[in-house]
Amino acid sequence: MAAGYTVAVFGAYGHTGRFVVAHLRDRGFVPVLSGRDADKLGAMAADGFPHDARPASVDAPGSLDRALAGAHAVINCAGPFATTAAPVIEAALRAGIPYVDVAAEIEAGLDTFADFAERARAAGAVIVPSMAFYGGLGDLLITAAMDDWTAADEAHVAYGLSGWHPTPGTRAAGAVSRQRRDGRRVRYTNGKLEYRQDGPPALTWPFPEPMGPRAVIGEFTMADVVTVPSHLPIPEVRTYMAAEAAQEVSDPDTPAPTAADARGRSAQTFLVDAVVRSGGCERRAVARGRDIYAVTAPLAVEAVARVLTGRTRTTGVASAGGIFDAPDFLRALRPHLALDLRPGTSPRG
Repeated sequence: MAAGYTVAVFGAYGHTGRFVVAHLRDRGFVPVLSGRDADKLGAMAADGFPHDARPASVDAPGSLDRALAGAHAVINCAGPFATTAAPVIEAALRAGIPYVDVAAEIEAGLDTFADFAERARAAGAVIVPSMAFYGGLGDLLITAAMDDWTAADEAHVAYGLSGWHPTPGTRAAGAVSRQRRDGRRVRYTNGKLEYRQDGPPALTWPFPEPMGPRAVIGEFTMADVVTVPSHLPIPEVRTYMAAEAAQEVSDPDTPAPTAADARGRSAQTFLVDAVVRSGGCERRAVARGRDIYAVTAPLAVEAVARVLTGRTRTTGVASAGGIFDAPDFLRALRPHLALDLRPGTSPRG
């Protein structure tokens, strides 16, 4: 199904980009490696990525046009996305190809919807932001949990990470987000984003067994507050992070992730518990897996595969849950995720 499709990867030599390139190759796509550092692109060939390499910079539109020439789609893996998303989207629109990114930055996702929704819809183009562990997976799980509900009172996405060793890209993106917020934290409540100066609450989240109840940082807000409300009428969207992982990612001395298997994945594991509530009832969907950066690759590549083969519900700027059949998409990820998608409604505990 993917044979013959060429996909440009901007930021191909980054930690997540390398996983994306490898997964594209495994799926039968032809990757085009791109990014601003020509030496790093060249070094990828020595590491077993012998693909077309096209250096490009977001400051030089012509170089982006050359990087995307002949490609059927582009996946942007280069953060901070506050800097890279708009130029690469513009290049994708000029080339007439779909755009997917793996941004976890809330502000970058908001910018993409605000700045490109109308143009992309008018052009019949497809732009899918935050098609990653943060933003994309939570949105798919919440959408699947909704099942036949058309609205809900609350959506909650709790991240039970065994730890979080951030990449340099994660640290850079976080710094940009903090600067754009003037150091404030953000939450989604009453149908809108709210910026606050106080600290987030410390809570206990009832994760499914075998993890069980675990200390979390409440309102540890991730890109789900952009993706979920973009297509679901849910006025309260909250995300939570395991306290140990939150502490690690905020510690400047925490090292970057290191490979622990032949695929380059770290030993980190995760459980994502997505819950929707309406009235006195709730529904949930759960995903378990390994390495939040590695699992972003099958998410982004599956999205590209579905866009290129016409398995979409809309055009324009759309989140994962808004453009794809969420349960079917998640089932396609079973080689990479353990899933509990059993539909059903239970009394709220």
